[in-house]
Amino acid sequence: MLSLYPKRQTVDNSLMSYLPAFIAPASFTDPAAALARVREIYDTNITHLREAMQRFVAGDDLPGHVRACYPFVRVQTDTVSRLHSPESARLSFGFVAGPGRFETTLSRPDLYADYYLEQFTLLLKNHQVELEVGTSTQPIPVHFSFAENDHIEGTLTPQRRQLMRDVFDLPDLAAMDDSISNGTYEPHPGEPQPLSLFTAPRVDYSLHRLRHYTGTAPEHFQNFVLFTNYQFYIDEFVRLGQEEMASPASKYIAFVEPGNVVTRRIGTPALADDELGKVPPRLPQMPGYHLVRADRSGISMVNIGVGPANAKTITDHIAVLRPHAWIMLGHCAGLRNTQQLGDYVLAHGYVREDHVLDEELPLWVPIPALAEIQVALEAAVSQVTQLKGPELKRIMRTGTVASTDNRNWELLPDNGPQRRFSQSRAVALDMESATIAANGFRFRVPYGTLLCVSDKPLHGEIKLPGMANHFYRERVDQHLRIGMRAIELLREQGVDQLHSRKLRSFAEVAFQ
Repeated sequence: MLSLYPKRQTVDNSLMSYLPAFIAPASFTDPAAALARVREIYDTNITHLREAMQRFVAGDDLPGHVRACYPFVRVQTDTVSRLHSPESARLSFGFVAGPGRFETTLSRPDLYADYYLEQFTLLLKNHQVELEVGTSTQPIPVHFSFAENDHIEGTLTPQRRQLMRDVFDLPDLAAMDDSISNGTYEPHPGEPQPLSLFTAPRVDYSLHRLRHYTGTAPEHFQNFVLFTNYQFYIDEFVRLGQEEMASPASKYIAFVEPGNVVTRRIGTPALADDELGKVPPRLPQMPGYHLVRADRSGISMVNIGVGPANAKTITDHIAVLRPHAWIMLGHCAGLRNTQQLGDYVLAHGYVREDHVLDEELPLWVPIPALAEIQVALEAAVSQVTQLKGPELKRIMRTGTVASTDNRNWELLPDNGPQRRFSQSRAVALDMESATIAANGFRFRVPYGTLLCVSDKPLHGEIKLPGMANHFYRERVDQHLRIGMRAIELLREQGVDQLHSRKLRSFAEVAFQ
């Protein structure tokens, strides 16, 4: 098992390490002061890397192997008890599982400032011990020091790029596994136990992947995320986003599209970074759009396209942002004769025939429905459609959703999938929902699924152009508004209830 905090990597003995000024570890009882020290260490080390890279690009010979390391935060307690208060009693996070030493590396305090401050505050309040902040021995890969619009490697010759491997620390994928969130990580004797689900290199890796896949900077992502598997939903989300920006009374302050193209709400001054946005020549693989609120409680929406591999990929990376919830809104095949095109399916269970998470999350792990999400989605359907009781049940069915990695499952000759879906009592089938729910369970992100029946292949009702056009006109706008209304309801009830103990394991990390 790889150590969570590996020892300083060995380098050529003929070269001295070229290091930033050392900042000694210190203990804190003030969470704001602890965060300030994290910022100081991180900024010092990132500045060192950037300045060294600038010299390297200019052709300078550097005085040694360039190294800078992430800050860490550590807490040590000798007792399993914690201070109980009405506030902390509601929370499923903010405390360590027992006595011992707990530690994690940290990255991007500019992006995670509010998150870190909350975690530090809860640790100090619950355990009444000091937090230690210092410089870890985990190197920062030089690629993770580049700013949003830096394209440094493109200016280097192939020979100079090859030399980077000898001069800088490059990303080490072995330091970025998900053993903590998978529940398989065990520290070696004498090593600290993990304090968070993700180490700093794993966070940085995902932040860079998000830029690549969604075409937007991580800074724009909001704490509530909608996923869809059809561009029609995105088109409607863009229309609604533009409507919000034209309304001075809107609670949203900006709308962000791929390329970091920012539209500010009318009457809101633009920021300097807004000018850096540029419409991309082509959309990224899974384009992201963001309705931004000042407190980051807005809505991000991502078109994940078709298939469980995309669903796993995007949720693997969005998880490091620690969102309050993500919800799948998409189309599905209705499996029951009583369903009509345009009916809704609220998933309360999942058949996982997608297989993309079989290694990380065994099939014997149940993926339960989360009451808070279920109640919000059902209430949203009722409010948007103005239907209640039997009339609501007529257009919305609660049941099991099956997800498959075989788009043409109905063509298999032995009817094996049909038999399994029938035995599981599945009422709908798609290719993404089970993956999104399972990764939410795995990463402790509250999840939910509301699908819309767009075809019934077992009953001869397949998608035809005329039917599809009529269906999209009738349902996409309503379905999206239901999803957005559900998020409003979740926001109103407070996020403390969302991050519940149902998603926490026996010996859980302290960070949410």
